[in-house]
Amino acid sequence: MTPSTRPLWLTFDCYGTLIQWDEGLLAQVRALLARKQRSELDPDAFIQVYDEHEHRLEQTPPHRSFAEISRLSMQLTLEGLELPYEPRDADELTGYISQMQPFPEVLATLAWLKAQGFMLCIVSNTDDDIIAGNVAQLGGYVDRVITAQQAGAYKPDHRLFEHAHRELGISQDQAVHICASPHLDLTVARDMGFRCVWIDRGTRRQPLLDYTPDAVLSDLGKVPDLLRAQGWIDEEHDRHGA
Repeated sequence: MTPSTRPLWLTFDCYGTLIQWDEGLLAQVRALLARKQRSELDPDAFIQVYDEHEHRLEQTPPHRSFAEISRLSMQLTLEGLELPYEPRDADELTGYISQMQPFPEVLATLAWLKAQGFMLCIVSNTDDDIIAGNVAQLGGYVDRVITAQQAGAYKPDHRLFEHAHRELGISQDQAVHICASPHLDLTVARDMGFRCVWIDRGTRRQPLLDYTPDAVLSDLGKVPDLLRAQGWIDEEHDRHGA
């Protein structure tokens, strides 16, 4: 990251950045296929098709809740595999999302960031009631949660981040966004020009070919060293927040 002014807010993608999305989704799809007696099907291939439906529906008018998009995506994915769809298939998934756990380093890192005086906000493609269960697991360190439901738009639509910055009362230059999703968050960072740190956890997600984030880290626990290197951390606060 090139030297720049200290941000007032750090904003975060939730799923894949703070919360173990890939791991939780894979476990839920495996359970679904086992219940339908089709355990031989590749859960990763299932998830890829589901994701394609989900992202397409998020950008297709009219605006729908994430719960509704999840139901439609699940129905289309199962029908494409010639498997029966039941309402519980989608309900169990959305219910399980709220229970997905934080990555091991997340709580300690958020606590440290709060001790350094940063304001913390989640900006997420979800519904308020779904993400509430995840936020409850984050130790009370998150100051604000901005969702697609509130903005009426899903990433990579600029309106979600424009809404977030208005709600926080800041310009985009007063925040740094930390995320794991290239095709959603990095796309918006590229197009809007705000500062962005990519958490590359070594998953199948690939970086954008035409955009380089301000920094690339392997997990959230590397964020403190990055901020120290920027000169944004007071040594006295650092000792007490460590």
